[in-house]
Amino acid sequence: MGKQPVALNNKTILVTGSPGFIGSYLVRRLLRELTGGTVISLDNMNDYYDPRLKEYRLAQLEREAASSLVRHVFIKGSIADKVLVDDLFKTYRPAVVVNLAAQAGVRYSIDHPDVYIEANIIGFYNLLEACRHYPVEHLVYASSSSVYGGNKKVPFSTEDKVDNPVSLYAATKKSDELLAHSYSKLYNIPSTGLRFFTVYGPAGRPDMFYYSATNKLAAGKTIQIFNYGNCKRDFTYIDDIVEGILRVMKGAPEKAVGEDGLPLPPYAVYNIGGGQPENLLDFISTLQEELVSAGVLPPDYDFEAHRELVGMQPGDVPVTYADSEALERDYGFVPRITIREGLRRFSRWYKEYHIDGRG
Repeated sequence: MGKQPVALNNKTILVTGSPGFIGSYLVRRLLRELTGGTVISLDNMNDYYDPRLKEYRLAQLEREAASSLVRHVFIKGSIADKVLVDDLFKTYRPAVVVNLAAQAGVRYSIDHPDVYIEANIIGFYNLLEACRHYPVEHLVYASSSSVYGGNKKVPFSTEDKVDNPVSLYAATKKSDELLAHSYSKLYNIPSTGLRFFTVYGPAGRPDMFYYSATNKLAAGKTIQIFNYGNCKRDFTYIDDIVEGILRVMKGAPEKAVGEDGLPLPPYAVYNIGGGQPENLLDFISTLQEELVSAGVLPPDYDFEAHRELVGMQPGDVPVTYADSEALERDYGFVPRITIREGLRRFSRWYKEYHIDGRG
């Protein structure tokens, strides 16, 4: 499918989940690089993890906005609030929408299903309805590599069947893709879903393994390594993810008419990942080395004494591996940041934020 160029300058862009990990990096990049327009940030600032980290990211956004040529408006609220979403679209008429607001986490969904239905299903539906009534040039939204479930074939391709999710979180993300397809078909809304693969970096989510493991190691606790270390993850550094999102924002699926005279859905889904799965034990060793180098851990830290090999967790999968060939073909996207460089940047940030108290 061809792409319709979308100019971002001097437009109104809505980014939901903006004080979240990926959202905050994306908004800061927009504020730095655009020379006009408005960026609307929307988030409910929930306490799924320590809200102080979201407040830290929001403060970074506000500092960036102070010197930006772009107007920045932060709205505290939930995408599950239909009245709020409708009023926002009616007032600001965004041309481009990037939905990164969601209830994240595979394991949390096992015990807290309600919040996933509210944020990931009802919230996304509200955005689709708003895009229907206040047409946009492009809707970009976060899906997840979790939709691949226990697929044995690797690398994971968007051509693979993804009908057997192993977590409610994955089921809600697949549902979002189906909803987006139907709205693209029925209402000619250009939409692109991005299946993220294990995003990491400074100021990331504390529930992600690399961050939670660092917290435990810094406190002298033991970290559990699941599936006895027999896991591979396609880790993707945050700056690479943001570069990919920006490229996708600038190219919407073209509107076209099929042989039957009816609109073809201007719809696409892409993997966005590092493209090189890392063995979990190798990843942990690199993390520990960089934590020592950054001064988070002492030089004589006994790594082996703080590792415990355990079985697989419910809802988890042993391998994630992205086939990102389509994203490279259509948008020229290729990840650049190596695991060592990414973990080095994270380790230095961790020391500044958690140990030196500069957060």
